[in-house]
Amino acid sequence: MKKTPIGQRSHLVQLQNPGPAVSDGDGGTTQTWFALTPASVFAAIRPPTAQDLERLAAGTVISTGMRVITFPFHPQVSTQTRAAWLDPAGRSHVASVTGVDNPEERCIETVCLCVELLDAVLPVIGGGAFNPDAFLHRAFNTGVAV
Repeated sequence: MKKTPIGQRSHLVQLQNPGPAVSDGDGGTTQTWFALTPASVFAAIRPPTAQDLERLAAGTVISTGMRVITFPFHPQVSTQTRAAWLDPAGRSHVASVTGVDNPEERCIETVCLCVELLDAVLPVIGGGAFNPDAFLHRAFNTGVAV
């Protein structure tokens, strides 16, 4: 398998995995999220091809809003992971990873099939909601991964 050229990895993607559930104060719980190490990677994002869907999502129901995100190998990425990024127009996107591939088991690249979450309100540690715009702009403006 041919590695994705670094020049095609134009999106800074933030990666998070679920953490422990915390009490919401009303008798229920809220899902928390924590950043992976490293928390951000430069990735190529594109719509999936039929070949991608056969390889990454065989035997599953396919929905719209799917993306294939390719970045350098990351051992913490799983089907529990979510990814957030800004497009060139400055709009934020959040997607759930539904399939993960380590091509040829060489630990060089991670290829993820993701379903974009539209109008999602995502809780974070300490209460409130995950605001992808604020989260990503802060990471972009400081040059430091959050």
